[in-house]
Amino acid sequence: MYPYIIIGVIVLLVVWFITSYNKLIRGKNKTEEAFSTMDVYMKKRYDLIPNLVETVKGYAKHESETLEKVIAARNSATASVSMEERMQNEAAVSGAIKNIFALAESYPDLKANENFVDLQNQLKKVEEDIANSRKYYNAVVRDFNNLVMTVPTNFVASMFKFEKQPMFEVENEAERRNVQVNF
Repeated sequence: MYPYIIIGVIVLLVVWFITSYNKLIRGKNKTEEAFSTMDVYMKKRYDLIPNLVETVKGYAKHESETLEKVIAARNSATASVSMEERMQNEAAVSGAIKNIFALAESYPDLKANENFVDLQNQLKKVEEDIANSRKYYNAVVRDFNNLVMTVPTNFVASMFKFEKQPMFEVENEAERRNVQVNF
């Protein structure tokens, strides 16, 4: 009878170990998929930015510094190597886009331009999609990080070097403030 108990305990431990490992793999895969989804929307935004900048250039020739910052932010984000670097550069892109929209307020002809309005609406839609995909990414990362950090799965996570993943957060105080609109 005694050997059956030992075999039973060993079988339970092996099943628990396999189950824990599989949970961690599923969590890691969901995290990667969530980031990839967000990445698709960010790529779409990167593709829209040059069109938006070219449209604005025709109306705001002397605002080249603002437009150059937008393109520089876009290029930095697309050249990001790590996930953390990408997250930081994304904050700069979001701020640069806000600057273009603020710039457009100074040019009534630009605000009435059909191409600009269409690009602006497309960009707003993409920004909403990015915000939703960030929420999803953060929820998936939270669940994965809970697995990595809580007992008993943290033992399996440390054995196989599963690491806590970063959340997508607002990087700077300027993005946390409300946008001022003056009429």
